[in-house]
Amino acid sequence: MHATELAQNIDDIKSASLIVLFGGELHLKSESLGIICKDVLGSAPEDSLGLTRFSGKETDFRTIRDELQTVSMFSTSKVVLVEDADDFVSANRPALEKFSDKPPGKSKLILDVTKWPGNTKLAKKTAKTGLVVECAELTGGRLNSWLVGRAKSEYEKQLSRDAAQLMGELAGTGLGLLDQELQKLSSYVGDRKQIGVEDVRKLVGGWKAETTWTMINAIRDDQIDTALNCLAKLLYAGEAPQKILGGINFVFRKFAEATERSRQGATLSSALKEAGVFFRDIESAERYLRRIRRPRAERILQKLTETDYGLKGGSLLAAPLQMESLILWLTGCIDDPE
Repeated sequence: MHATELAQNIDDIKSASLIVLFGGELHLKSESLGIICKDVLGSAPEDSLGLTRFSGKETDFRTIRDELQTVSMFSTSKVVLVEDADDFVSANRPALEKFSDKPPGKSKLILDVTKWPGNTKLAKKTAKTGLVVECAELTGGRLNSWLVGRAKSEYEKQLSRDAAQLMGELAGTGLGLLDQELQKLSSYVGDRKQIGVEDVRKLVGGWKAETTWTMINAIRDDQIDTALNCLAKLLYAGEAPQKILGGINFVFRKFAEATERSRQGATLSSALKEAGVFFRDIESAERYLRRIRRPRAERILQKLTETDYGLKGGSLLAAPLQMESLILWLTGCIDDPE
């Protein structure tokens, strides 16, 4: 299961003696460890007398086995965590397979690994008798759902889906950093229950985010020099072209969706509203789409996809040139080569 599902599947923790946390998202591993300790030991990891940590690079299986069999007088259960355990697993597969067949008492062994290939004998045994928790990076809808859920459960705030998507575009996918941003946003809105796109625009990403929005508005408003100057500042400051593209995607994908809704019969203003364009920007967005005309507007999504592919290695052009070309195309200054 994925780490985001662990809290809803506590019974799986109770029945497992060997638990594997695999993947590269440290925040999810930390959250998963907290859920396990709370269920098994009754307290958070930092307060748990029954939790013992070992470095996978500096321990052996005999030490781990002895620790699992030694139960404290203060608790009938114990949790042993082997951190950075990839090499430990490789060196002790047969012993771990036996442990999986006959675990000692109520103690639980947690292996913190980066990779967990599902085709090994140990992985197949653990899938049947233990618990494997995927702690991989969240992206797309999963990331948005995590942000919305986290805002509600941890900060008692309602984070809109658009605001969640924008947070990912501006701050990346690291859950630790995103959680810090949620904390700032919660303090920023105060007693207000909702966190919206405008709140995220103002607070997340600093001057780079502000510059990105200035660039996007300049593209929309046919201010080519301003748009290119903003792009140059962002690139000079070390902002990744893909991250800059993420901000452009957030706005112009809505323009593309509105164009399709309009093609199907909706008025352009209502199509923009239904696509999620912020109310105060609808008039400017409508002027933009009328200026570039429908044939170009219908190709916005294709152009964004092509640029994303190009930045990932699909184009021989340098990334800054690809971004300049996209901006000039979106403003209507250049056409595609014949």
